[in-house]
Amino acid sequence: MTSERIVRLSWAGTALFVVTAVLGAAVPAADLPALLVSLALFAAGSVLFFVAYARAVARSRTEQVGTMALFFLEGAVAPGPVKRLLLGSFAVEVAVAVVTAAVRPNTSLAFGILAPVYGLALAGVCGAYHGMFPPRS
Repeated sequence: MTSERIVRLSWAGTALFVVTAVLGAAVPAADLPALLVSLALFAAGSVLFFVAYARAVARSRTEQVGTMALFFLEGAVAPGPVKRLLLGSFAVEVAVAVVTAAVRPNTSLAFGILAPVYGLALAGVCGAYHGMFPPRS
């Protein structure tokens, strides 16, 4: 999977989450779609997280792979535009999750807090497969 495709998947999930979460915050009857999207993104993000982790473990035999570099693309791990787009997607997910959960507390919108796992996991996948890490000494 190319970096561009990973970025597209990240923003597609973010867009779906934003639409359903905002709709759920505005219209109480739309809670169920918002809940389902949040849980689906969390499930997909959990699987992708372990995919990234497994690939990083394999690479760590010959390269110095750090957790912050892997998931937050710290340093020169990824090109600037890719890093900004992936971390931007993650930041939008976090902001929307916090705001929509705060607008309607004690509802199923609180599950939106789980959705940003998706954006962070895709950043990890990008780092694990395309990241540039220094060789192990």
